[in-house]
Amino acid sequence: MTRVLIMFDTTEGQTRKIAHAIGNRLGSSGIMADVFRAGDMEPALSAYAGIIVAGSVHAGRYQKRLLQWVRTHAPEFGTRPSAFVSVSLGTMQKEDAKAIAELRSIVERFCDAAGWKPMTVKHVAGALMYTQYNFVKRWLMKRISAKAGGATDTSRDYEYTDWNDLNAFADDFRRRVHCNVARRGQR
Repeated sequence: MTRVLIMFDTTEGQTRKIAHAIGNRLGSSGIMADVFRAGDMEPALSAYAGIIVAGSVHAGRYQKRLLQWVRTHAPEFGTRPSAFVSVSLGTMQKEDAKAIAELRSIVERFCDAAGWKPMTVKHVAGALMYTQYNFVKRWLMKRISAKAGGATDTSRDYEYTDWNDLNAFADDFRRRVHCNVARRGQR
């Protein structure tokens, strides 16, 4: 059975939820997906036909453990299909060219620091977890959300992930993996 590795790291948990949703979608289409948090497992990359890395943006950067994992293992990715799933509330600001350029710059800095050029980058909106934030972070996130036209009621959490779009990404990645496996099988 074809297998895909999904390596993620998360701060409040939305990226974990996204990584598992991608894994479930791949699984429903006949691809076995192993989902691990960076630093928890060291899977043998040779067992995988594709690799997805997922991380969330906080204060302009991704989780350090994720960067360390990718930096260590990127040379092993080879010609397998690979994708980077960038989770950020900034993704909601589709009409703000400056915000979109900043997101691209954050992804580029991460990939450069890791020594990796993913075949696909997928930007996914995350969640506002107001009820999990301390006072300072809640205040800061409320300001950021207000600027982006998002929710400012801090008594509840908000999920902005477009699950249908995420399913379409997983379906596309599945096709890339199958094409790559078929191409390699013809050699």
